[in-house]
Amino acid sequence: MKLPVRYLIVILTFICTSVCYIERVGFSIGYTVAADNVGVNQSSKGTILSTFYYGYACSQVPGGWAAQRIGGRRVLLLSFLLWSLTCALLPLDPNRVILLVVARLLVGVAQGFIFPSIHTVLAQWVPPHERSRSVSLTTSGMYLGAALGMLLLPTLVKFRGPQSVFLAEAALGASWSLLWFKYAIDPKSTASGVGELVLPINKKMDSHNKKVLSAKIPWVKILTSFPVWAIVVNNFTFHYALYVLMNWLPTYFELGLKLSLQDMGSSKMLPYLNMFLFSNIGGVVADYLITRRILSVTKTRKFLNTVGFLVASLALVVIPSFRTSGGAVLCSSVALGFLALGRAGFAVNHMDVAPRYAGIVMGVSNTAGTLAGIVGVDLTGKLLEAAKAANSDLSSPESWRTGREFLIEVALSISSLKRCCYSGDLIFITSPCYIILA
Repeated sequence: MKLPVRYLIVILTFICTSVCYIERVGFSIGYTVAADNVGVNQSSKGTILSTFYYGYACSQVPGGWAAQRIGGRRVLLLSFLLWSLTCALLPLDPNRVILLVVARLLVGVAQGFIFPSIHTVLAQWVPPHERSRSVSLTTSGMYLGAALGMLLLPTLVKFRGPQSVFLAEAALGASWSLLWFKYAIDPKSTASGVGELVLPINKKMDSHNKKVLSAKIPWVKILTSFPVWAIVVNNFTFHYALYVLMNWLPTYFELGLKLSLQDMGSSKMLPYLNMFLFSNIGGVVADYLITRRILSVTKTRKFLNTVGFLVASLALVVIPSFRTSGGAVLCSSVALGFLALGRAGFAVNHMDVAPRYAGIVMGVSNTAGTLAGIVGVDLTGKLLEAAKAANSDLSSPESWRTGREFLIEVALSISSLKRCCYSGDLIFITSPCYIILA
């Protein structure tokens, strides 16, 4: 069967995000085991785990710029080769702190180019009436990768040791790079005019690919745009919850509930599998509502963001109350699943409001999301270390309620709601996810 090129591109970007998140979850699992074996405290673990996000934050905007100037296809390949090579050469020794910090910074910088490049590529290939499900499928690869990592990598660590995780990740990265090099091509023209009868668009957005790459980037308009800042607020809120759970959920199972990841079977992958399912459901629902003209683009984004983030916030609050594996998995699955549903609201808006500069806008908003990872992951480690000192260990629910870590997510949601409500209608062009009080 001859597959349209744009479908192949979407499938490859889906695999790309899957491999990236296998790497991120893999480092968390491998490093946690290695660090616990030598008695590294929780605060130090949080610092190492958050180091990745410093490099990741620094390269988001440069990644969007490079994708705009050089081309997302080329930048994506180079970034993948860089982080894969770093994983292949890095020895996982918790006592070699400086080496770990440098390596994680380098991996973060390399992966920071990936999502701006992906958005640049998808904006060129995917027509407007397919954007929600295409972006949702691509980003759902993150969650499937995290699910597969949680399912398979603990067993790999058990039998082959933590270092084997890095070698497996490097092999996956190299394999994807070969596929991308062989099959990915640049489009002859952007897809902004395709599907115009289904979803009316601005005629000014039609342009040949060469013109898009050489166009002057309107930095001032991007950085002073209310719609862009609405995306930024959403991105920060989403990734604060995601990165805290992704990096500390293994510790919660191991130390908070006294459960071995190896003995939990397939249940430990359910939160991320739920994200994979809900992300694609959100994309299909969004495109259906828009193409059938049931809701406008703006109202569709509002609806999905509102439902997703509010349900996720409630689920995050009650996670420490569950003292069994089933309850914790169920609660984290609901939280992450509805977060992914909400992503069908704000994540697609990069291409809604700026199809020619989707990579740049993605770089700006993902910088905010990465800052959430830096703050949230490191802060959680410090809160847990303080809780351990106060409660002797981390097995009691009080240790995980200290500082009300998950309530921070709710506070961010309410703050975002007020910001959107009082910023005027212009901000609703993108993803005003919290409009219930409006």
